[in-house]
Amino acid sequence: MSERTVYEYAVIRVVPRVEREEFLNVGVALYCKKQRYAAVKFFIDANKCRAIDPDIDLALILAHLDSFQQICAGDKKAGKLALLEQAERFRWLTAKRSTLIQCSPIHPGLCFSADETHQELFEKLVL
Repeated sequence: MSERTVYEYAVIRVVPRVEREEFLNVGVALYCKKQRYAAVKFFIDANKCRAIDPDIDLALILAHLDSFQQICAGDKKAGKLALLEQAERFRWLTAKRSTLIQCSPIHPGLCFSADETHQELFEKLVL
């Protein structure tokens, strides 16, 4: 791409105990309409999660994050949500909620390559 295009991203967070409002960044969801890009990248650091909540169900978190990834990618196996348009899927995934998996507010930016920008954000904000 030789032209910068608008993208939007949100940081995906694990909130083991919602009442304490403590969270760990575990992923990044990124959407770029012009490049037809929508994806979720995630990594769970089990030790960090257990430091906040020793009884955390990592298998449950992994299942939820896998589902996020499949819905964002439009994988038909993920159900009806995955059949929505890219923008609708991204908005649904990043909607405000009080659950174990939450997203930051959506942030905009400009990029040449959505995939490269996604990786850069993932490395900076999660790893």
